[in-house]
Amino acid sequence: MNACAILDQLNAGQGFGPGRNISKRNECTATKSEYGANGLALDPVQGLQEFLETDPGATETTVNGRKALEGKGDSGACSIAIEIGPHSRALADVVMASPDDDHKACSEAQALAARLEPLLPKVPG
Repeated sequence: MNACAILDQLNAGQGFGPGRNISKRNECTATKSEYGANGLALDPVQGLQEFLETDPGATETTVNGRKALEGKGDSGACSIAIEIGPHSRALADVVMASPDDDHKACSEAQALAARLEPLLPKVPG
């Protein structure tokens, strides 16, 4: 699974620019003027436990019935880590462009995660 191909599919028709790979890992971000950015990371090595270790304030949630964690970053950022397996996860990120919209980051990240989840491999077991 290619993070940019999936992100472009999820952002289709919403005014975002094409996704750009932002690291050597399978991570992608796409921006939209006046909105901010959507991001997607597909991590085949780290699961929810590792997300919790780097974001100890993360709260448990679900995305379409699948285990997930929600972490609030600095200045209008929110990440939803969705479980794929014990050592794999998908990360849906949203960063709002305007501080006036910071309160929308997590609801926007949840919406992105909900569109992403059906495309992910099913959790084993």
